[in-house]
Amino acid sequence: MAAESDGMPYALGVPCVPGAPSWVSLLSRDPDASRRFYGELLGWEFQSVDEREGSYSYATVQGVSIAGVGAVPSGWRGAPTWTVFFGVADIDAAVRRTRERLGTVGIGPLDLSSGRVAVAVDPDNAVFGLWQGEPGPARTLRMSGAPSWMELSTDAFAAALFYGAVLDWAVQDRSALDVSWENERVVLRAAGRRIAALRTAEPTASALPERPVWRVFFSVGSADAAAGHASRLGGTLIAPIESTPYGRVARLRDPEGTQFSLISADG
Repeated sequence: MAAESDGMPYALGVPCVPGAPSWVSLLSRDPDASRRFYGELLGWEFQSVDEREGSYSYATVQGVSIAGVGAVPSGWRGAPTWTVFFGVADIDAAVRRTRERLGTVGIGPLDLSSGRVAVAVDPDNAVFGLWQGEPGPARTLRMSGAPSWMELSTDAFAAALFYGAVLDWAVQDRSALDVSWENERVVLRAAGRRIAALRTAEPTASALPERPVWRVFFSVGSADAAAGHASRLGGTLIAPIESTPYGRVARLRDPEGTQFSLISADG
């Protein structure tokens, strides 16, 4: 375990899983407030790993690093956001494939002590990250407070073609990483466990449809109870709590307006 990193996970033993979501990171305008909110809501503890570029820390549950929280860079114009980082074996090749398929690379690749990273936007304007680091098997994070599901609502088949090409899904060992169609979704499994999905966005009555975004779902004992707790902490429920094929889901914004979701098995 390294004593210091540049805001990426392998310093705390998080493996890079090629083709799969390997890390989630929050950029906040007030990291201290974000740590208080998510720490109280999800039972997170924090370990600072790099203060040179502002504030960055790992959120841990039962001693396991499960997410990062950092400050938005100076001059940042975008909204605070959770970003899903996908593991890749060769980030230069992944960045090239992103551009060839009409995605945009906004940051990187950057060399860090823990590997190399880039942040990109897919053709439908959903932000995602790429991380080339020390490879390893997918982790099973079943404890409460850990990110257990990622989902993007967009054009599912077009997105599957884009991410499949960028992340080299076709060349992965299917016993380690597999893609299938179920419950009206393109579902990604790592080591046999469902971890992410692409679904076609439902039509809305809004004249300004919401931009596609990778939603991060954190496991809780009860989505209903945790959503009530989040509201008391200053969060906002932005859709009715619903039962899905993957659990009971509450979709929220934190006090800074960043979207996230809670999921429990009681749905």
